[in-house]
Amino acid sequence: MTDPDEPTIRPATEEDLPAIVAMLADDPLGATRESPDDLTPYIEAFKRLAGDPHQHVVVAVREGRVVGTLQLTIVPGLSRRGATRAIVEGVRVHADERGSGLGTRFIRWAVEQARRENCRLVQLTSDVTRTDAHRFYERLGFTASHVGFKLSL
Repeated sequence: MTDPDEPTIRPATEEDLPAIVAMLADDPLGATRESPDDLTPYIEAFKRLAGDPHQHVVVAVREGRVVGTLQLTIVPGLSRRGATRAIVEGVRVHADERGSGLGTRFIRWAVEQARRENCRLVQLTSDVTRTDAHRFYERLGFTASHVGFKLSL
């Protein structure tokens, strides 16, 4: 039996994009790279994601309102004896919901989905400035085992 007060996690729809983009932009890093005023690039990206069975963009909804989002990407590979891995990206929880346990629920959902898809590893990156997020992920069993690099194009 599910708790009716708990948010529902479901696949995102194009209609969810304004709320998703608003959450992506609602922090110091996101404010510099997201543009909630022009949804055109997000709509185009969402259509590409929706057409790919290895992409899972989900939202958490409470009382009809989108209060969280994340993207889970399933990546087949050769390393680790041909292991498939899952990459968690774009985890956001609405400011009103932070501290409610929704982030934990989201990550647990992602890990369980990765298991259902026979992944052997779940990985994610987090900006070096997000020290609270690092503690959160470590509390959930993730280890900071690698150094990540990015090249903007």
